[in-house]
Amino acid sequence: MKMLHTMLRVGDLKRSIDFYTQALGMQLLRTNDRPEQKYTLAFVGYGAGNAGGEAELELTYNYGVDHYDLGSAYGHVALRVDDIYATCDSIRKQGAKITREPGPVKGGSTVIAFVEDPDGYKIELIERPDALA
Repeated sequence: MKMLHTMLRVGDLKRSIDFYTQALGMQLLRTNDRPEQKYTLAFVGYGAGNAGGEAELELTYNYGVDHYDLGSAYGHVALRVDDIYATCDSIRKQGAKITREPGPVKGGSTVIAFVEDPDGYKIELIERPDALA
């Protein structure tokens, strides 16, 4: 088995695509508008996404729904970064919200930070400059 994608429901598809492509540097891989079913999908990811062996995020916009209650079950999506301080500076310059500044995880030495997407989803950044893929 292999992880293909994680789906997030979003209230404004363009705003979310802009966040993931501009602030986090992902590519818009493909879209699929389903007017009869009243939803649009946008898949974002790094490189070629699934075609390149990478997981993707599926952003789902349901017509007429501009926000969701996230509930208490959702945790976060995690991304590996080479330089967490430079990454946070870049994300901040894009106007995104850093909710936890870079620093060691409690009780450990791994350096992490958290950013929030426009719908309130948390994205954890984990610094691993020497990690393979």
